Amino acid sequence: MSRTRTWLDGYTAAWKSEHPDDVRALFTEDAEYWFRPDDAEPARGIDAILDAWPESDGADPRHDLSVLIENDRLGIISGSIDYPGDTSYVNLWEVHFAPDGRAKKFVEWFMPRHKPTAG
Repeated sequence: MSRTRTWLDGYTAAWKSEHPDDVRALFTEDAEYWFRPDDAEPARGIDAILDAWPESDGADPRHDLSVLIENDRLGIISGSIDYPGDTSYVNLWEVHFAPDGRAKKFVEWFMPRHKPTAG
C-alpha cells in the first residue's frame, strides 16, 4: 500500500471516529492544516488542528477518494464526498509528508458539485 493511501485510510477513519489519537496519528506536532488554500492562516500545530477538527452532525458521508499522484514528499488525493440529503463536494487534497509518513502540511481544495437543473 502506498504512503498516501495509508494516510488517506487513516484520515477517513479519524473522520469517522473523531478520536483525538486517530487525528494525532496523521499530523506532526507543528503541522499546518489549510481548510481552504486561500485561508489567511492555517490551523497550525496539532492542538489547533484538533480544535478545528469538524464534529459529526450524524451524517454518514460517502467518500470516493483515491490517490492521484505521489512521491516520498507529496501525495495528491482526488475524488468526492457526498453527504446524504445535503451537499456533494469535489475534492483535491495536498498531503505534504514528514519523513515518518505523517502530514506536515495538508491543503483542502474543494467545491460543491453542481446540482442538475430541471428543464
